[in-house]
Amino acid sequence: MTSNPFLIETELSREPGNSRNVDTTITLEEKLGTDIIAIPAGGNLELSLLLESVMDGVLVTGTLRGDVTGECVRCLAPLERPIEVDITELFAYPEAISDQPEDEDEPTPVVTEEETIDLTETVVNAVVLDLPFNPVCHEDCPGLCPECGFDMAEDPEHAHEAPIDPRWAALSKLVTNDDSTQQ
Repeated sequence: MTSNPFLIETELSREPGNSRNVDTTITLEEKLGTDIIAIPAGGNLELSLLLESVMDGVLVTGTLRGDVTGECVRCLAPLERPIEVDITELFAYPEAISDQPEDEDEPTPVVTEEETIDLTETVVNAVVLDLPFNPVCHEDCPGLCPECGFDMAEDPEHAHEAPIDPRWAALSKLVTNDDSTQQ
């Protein structure tokens, strides 16, 4: 079993005002994102963080950077782009949590007895929520033809004959080419 790369030692005294910078790069063991767009497994995630000792715990602020890959939802072309996400999270000391009301919806992240913090949930939530719901290769991507799947970016004038209404399809058999030219 591998150790958690998002587990960081605070290395701070519990006196408010102490701080330290953490700059690290994590190689992801699993993809981070959705089936459509994600930082792939084996991809790197750079963390530039500031850990600050505050009265109730450790305040973590910083930036996450990585490269996401996926495919355009309109034309299915592969896409790759950088992502940069800001995070801010307070990791409370265990004794500070006992002072909180029990009816809170979300559990507060905690600084462990070993003075470590687990950034896994914070990082996953920040990155996944920042990913586009419907990623596109470019804003004016025309997509694919709904009838034949042709890439409309290659020929914007691509068109098909108007379909015959199925209610009138039987009548089209009665018309011959000679009848349609005479009028």
